[in-house]
Amino acid sequence: MASSSPSRLRARKAVLPASALADGTRRRILETALQLFASRGFHDASIRDLAKELELRPSALYAHFPSKEHVLAELVRLGHEAHHEGLRTALLGAGAKPVEQLRALVRAHTQLHATHPQLAVVVNDEIHALPPELAAPSLALREQSSALLMAVIERGRAQGVFSVPNAGVVAAAISAMGLRLPYWFEPTPALDVDALADLHAELALRMLGVKAGK
Repeated sequence: MASSSPSRLRARKAVLPASALADGTRRRILETALQLFASRGFHDASIRDLAKELELRPSALYAHFPSKEHVLAELVRLGHEAHHEGLRTALLGAGAKPVEQLRALVRAHTQLHATHPQLAVVVNDEIHALPPELAAPSLALREQSSALLMAVIERGRAQGVFSVPNAGVVAAAISAMGLRLPYWFEPTPALDVDALADLHAELALRMLGVKAGK
């Protein structure tokens, strides 16, 4: 589990979430931009760089996206949509108990960040490069996803299942476990994505005062 580097992110093939509806040239643009933005950073990857990787003229890109910022905005939106839908699906299948709901949310959060490291890096590191009007839809989805986790924590506190002095601090710590994965995690036979997701879920429950095995 060596530290992540731009070269390692570039070596791994960038893959869009299964829910992404883009196809053809538009999909190629997004996947190539994802790889470039993750490995170089948004500001250090130009439209010319993107066109060169795609073997297209820069003018051809503008038939699909008005600007580099619009390419980034689409990637950021796709990442937030996949994350939010993953959390909602996990929550709907978890039953009514807060412990199982929390476990399902953390597992889904971990799996997405571990499975799509380039997208996680671009979504979380580069969203601040967007103008407010392009960032707004994704930020709204982020708030909705955060609300799902907070609602489960507060429900658990109300039922006496969770014991935590500050729900917001714990929620932020739980989220951070997933956000940092692209920078260090590499699946191995000893620790694959599912095993990591289980471990993160147990760590999150301990943060909330739940003993192991509950």
